[in-house]
Amino acid sequence: MARLAGIELGGTKCIAVLGEGERIAERRVFPTTTPEEALAAALAAITDWDKAAPVAAIGIASFGPVRVDPRAEDYGTILDTPKPGWARAKLLDMVRAQFGCPLMLDTDVNAAALAEYEHGAARGCSTMVYLTIGTGLGGGVLVNGQPVHGRLHPEIGHLRLRRADGDGFGGACPFHGDCIEGLIAGPALHARLPVEPGLLDPTAPEWDPVGHDLAELVAFLVLTLSPQRIVIGGGVANRQPHLIERARRIVPSLLAGYLGPKETLQLDRVICPPALGDDAGPVGALELAGRALLACTAGK
Repeated sequence: MARLAGIELGGTKCIAVLGEGERIAERRVFPTTTPEEALAAALAAITDWDKAAPVAAIGIASFGPVRVDPRAEDYGTILDTPKPGWARAKLLDMVRAQFGCPLMLDTDVNAAALAEYEHGAARGCSTMVYLTIGTGLGGGVLVNGQPVHGRLHPEIGHLRLRRADGDGFGGACPFHGDCIEGLIAGPALHARLPVEPGLLDPTAPEWDPVGHDLAELVAFLVLTLSPQRIVIGGGVANRQPHLIERARRIVPSLLAGYLGPKETLQLDRVICPPALGDDAGPVGALELAGRALLACTAGK
């Protein structure tokens, strides 16, 4: 079985993993400081693994926005991001400078979507969405097992949706204020809730507008993409699982009967947490590595 390596770059931490196939055999975790420091730490881990036995391919699952079109001159480059020091970081070039094996890069959410599609909650689904709610909010979309790319990649976190009546929170996104990332990602929750999110009772009324905002996003995705599964993960969602249940309860009222009772009853199955938990991203990075190796082998 091929030895694969993956790098998951998140807003606060970077995870390097060694896989036997897509099974995580080893991992190392580093803070996402500067591009040079974080990538150097991840590449040092992969170098150690490669010395023990060659690594056949590497997958990179990065926070965005990042150029994912292999035809673009700046393929593998982080674009404008509010994370200090990371705009224009040439991720793929930094990895290529040390390793000549097959490489593949995609967003962290597309990679997590691949992991859930192959091994988790979205197996057998031809169309699925993976949402991660953490330091930011991202969304990956798969159709027939392939990540959706276009001019860039889906930027679901920056949608601006209807607000709950009476909710005057201005939002925390430096670009758009009250886009969905600016309403329910980690920094937004710290700004809009009266205490630390982990200290607030899950039944507290202050969670109501947050649940409404997540439900608006889910209703939007149901109507635009008609996914068979919407998997919601990330640090915020995994630590506050009641938000998924709130969204399930609110979405039917937002759809207002449009899709009929049968579709509404299936929402409990459509909206779910990741079966792989926090490992969706790292396993997704290994999936990217596996696809890179397969593409290289097929091209020979």
